Amino acid sequence: MNTPDSAATRIASGLRGPAALAAALALCLSATGCSSLLSEGTAAGAGIAGAAVAGAVTDNAAVATGIGLGVQAGARAALQYSQRRIHAAAQDRIAQAAGPLAVDAVANWKTDHAVPLEPAEQGRVTVSREIGGKSLPCKEIVFSVDEPGKPSAFYIAAICRDGQAWKWASAEPATERWGSLQ
Repeated sequence: MNTPDSAATRIASGLRGPAALAAALALCLSATGCSSLLSEGTAAGAGIAGAAVAGAVTDNAAVATGIGLGVQAGARAALQYSQRRIHAAAQDRIAQAAGPLAVDAVANWKTDHAVPLEPAEQGRVTVSREIGGKSLPCKEIVFSVDEPGKPSAFYIAAICRDGQAWKWASAEPATERWGSLQ
């Protein structure tokens, strides 16, 4: 039964404002495509939501802190998971464009994201050499990221054929480009 002082009532009333604010903040930040703002915005939104839940559930500062930290860690992990999936999709697009190419041929690649956590990217890719063997065909590629009004950025990676598909094979594609979230 929900009395005016019950935990369920306090949670429901406490989450309306802060939860709505956190959701609006996350939506606004995701629309910008700025990953650093999105990362900090996710942490801030999770802190607000965690504080609302903790305040509704307990008056104990240690428990409230634990709830807040747990919510924040969960939100950050979810964001990083999403970013890793976006990066994997970009790597797949580059590998798909480069796979059928002969050495020195050039193709264009492009990403589109259903959820704009990061901006769509585009560039060119070429095969610099074939590596591996008949039973493990691989290629070394050079790809660019081309942004209007900025000089192109160039990176080297390896791709290998997995059945009919070409897949990204570099363990660390480029720290500068992908950061710690490959």
